[in-house]
Parts: sequence; structure tokens; C-alpha cells
Amino acid sequence: MQSCELALSVSTLACCIAEGRSPEEIALISSIFMQLGDTLATIAAHQALCCPPENADKQTS
Repeated sequence: MQSCELALSVSTLACCIAEGRSPEEIALISSIFMQLGDTLATIAAHQALCCPPENADKQTS
């Protein structure tokens, strides 16, 4: 999938999720997805810094 296709897909999904919902509901859903993204970024950063890949030792020997 190309970058523009991905962006278009995400925008389409957002429009589908927002359809028929109040601004308050959209804001809540947005907050939930932002928290999900932040949490995933925290997990990825933690894994990168604190849990090196198991095969890293094998590559240096």
C-alpha cells in the first residue's frame, strides 16, 4: 500500500466512524484512539530501549 493510499484509507475510516455521531461522541472516540496510539508508542520505545532483540548477541559474535 502506498503512503497516499494509507492516508486516504485512514481518512475514509474516520469519516465512517464519525457518521451519525455527535461532536461529543467523536471527541471521545478520538481521545480513545489517541491514548491507544500513545500507549503503543510507549510500548515500542520501552521494547527498543529495554528489551534488545534476542539475536543481537548472536550478530556481534
